[in-house]
Formats: sequence, structure tokens, C-alpha cells
Amino acid sequence: MNTIPLSNIDLALASLLVILDAVLSLVLRLKLERQILIALVRMCVQLTLVGLVLKTLFALVSPWWTGLAILVMVLFAGREIMARQERRLQGWWAYGLGTGCMFIGAGLVMIFALTTQLRPDPWYDPRYVIPLLGMILGNTMTGISLGLDTLAGQLTRERSAVEAQLMLGATRWEAALPVARGALRRALMPIINSMAATGLVALPGMMTGQILAGAEPILAVKYQMLIMFLIAGGTGMGSVAAVLGGVYRLTDSRHRLRLDRLGAPR
Repeated sequence: MNTIPLSNIDLALASLLVILDAVLSLVLRLKLERQILIALVRMCVQLTLVGLVLKTLFALVSPWWTGLAILVMVLFAGREIMARQERRLQGWWAYGLGTGCMFIGAGLVMIFALTTQLRPDPWYDPRYVIPLLGMILGNTMTGISLGLDTLAGQLTRERSAVEAQLMLGATRWEAALPVARGALRRALMPIINSMAATGLVALPGMMTGQILAGAEPILAVKYQMLIMFLIAGGTGMGSVAAVLGGVYRLTDSRHRLRLDRLGAPR
């Protein structure tokens, strides 16, 4: 593959487009210029650090270092899920539910991909594991965070309807089913939209990167299709587990709604 080299000057020129966004925000008084610039600096620092870490991991090819990198990625993603909730579950559930479900969904999909389609040698080769996990985690994180946030919000707004069904003899699962369905629809909508628009409306980043690096377009398409399948599977499993776990936590064995287990709105 022939990769076009990028210098620091090239990147600096491209960054002017983001700075232009900040200038437009300042002119139009959107009050977003500070957030835009902070996000720009944060992205550059994070990506630079990630590049240095990946360079070291690729050189070591150690299952222990690869496992540590996976653990760190999952823990940080779990924190992002918790931070995006308007009303968090109280106690360790606030962090543990999203993190655990994401680990289950993304982990099962990763094992499936590494043992069937990709089969790298060794199987823990970070050149395959880390980028693949990053793409799956990012989308699974979005699905889980949307599902949990919608579930908590809808149960709060539909409290009277849910409690009325419970008083009429419905189980907690039956009473919460309409809300859970709504939460899952919202959780899965981003990946559904992404799959529907991929190719016709947008060329995904991985596919574009492979083509720019000189890969055959058909090969790049096959890899992108594989990634989308894996992302959809991880998002689906993680979101279903998180929403059902949320229903379990926000009700009890006596079939009562337990919104007292939610924190105050932020």
C-alpha cells in the first residue's frame, strides 16, 4: 500500500477549519468557541498519546499488555456511559451496569471475530484487537448510554401508567415492556441509520482510510461490511442487556417501581 505522507504543517492547515468553526461561533454568539477549542486540543493530545501507546503495543505483541489496554478502554468507555446519563442509577450500578453490559456485548463480538473471520496469529495481536475493539466499543457505548438514559427518563415520565399496570396485577416486566421497547428503539437507531446510509450517503472512516492507503476498493468494502456487522451485533447485545438490567434495578421482586434508586436530575 502506498500511503501519502502527512506533515505537521498539513495537519496545522487542516486544523484551521476547526478554528473557523470557533470564529463563526464567536461571531454568531453561539458560545461554543471555548468548547470547540478545548475539544480540538483534547483530540490532538489524546490521539498523539494513543499513537505512541499503539506503537509500543505493536512492538511488544504481549497478551498481558493487550489485555491491559482492553481493560483501560472498557473502563473509560464505562465512565463515558455514566457521564451521559441525565439521571444515574445510584451506587455502583451507575458505573457497573453500563460497563458490564458493554464488556459482555463487545467481548462476545470480539471473540467471535477473532476466532472465525480474522484469525490473527497470535490471536491477541494488538494490531487487530485494539482498532477493532475501539470501533465496536464506541458504537456500543452510544447505544447503551442512549438506552439507559431513555429508560430512566421514560419511567419517570410514565410513572403513573406503569404503576397503574402494576396495581392491576401486571408483573414488573410486563408493566415496563413498552418503556423498555422505546429505550431499545432509541439505542439501536444510530446503528440502523449508519447501516442504511453507509455507501450511498457516506463512506465510513475505516473504508476511506484503507482506500487512501492503497487497498483495493472491494477488499475495503468487505472489511467495512464485517465491521458494521460486528458493531451492530455488539450494540444490540449490549443495549438489550443494559435496558433489561435497568428494568431489573428500577423495579423489585415485589413488582414495585423503584425510582428512588435513581439520582437527582443533573
